[in-house]
Amino acid sequence: MANIKSAIKRVEIAERNRLRNKSHKSAVRTLMKKYFIAVEKHTETPSDETSAEVKKCMSEAYQKIDKAVQKGVLHHNNGANKKSRLAKAIAVKSA
Repeated sequence: MANIKSAIKRVEIAERNRLRNKSHKSAVRTLMKKYFIAVEKHTETPSDETSAEVKKCMSEAYQKIDKAVQKGVLHHNNGANKKSRLAKAIAVKSA
């Protein structure tokens, strides 16, 4: 453990940031899984309701990814790759 006051403070700040980053990343993963499940459901039984659910899940996931990139939790290329993966999932399933 650090002895110097500023080093102790940096350790505390790093831990706080780590926990915040972890929560953002976890939320992004959860929303992506929710979206992929919605896409699967939509391909099995296409309807207006499932289509609306897919669009809603996609919007939520995009918002969370953009917010994580904005806050510096994810690199912008990583965010772009995640969004691309989401877009590709519906394109492949619907084609």
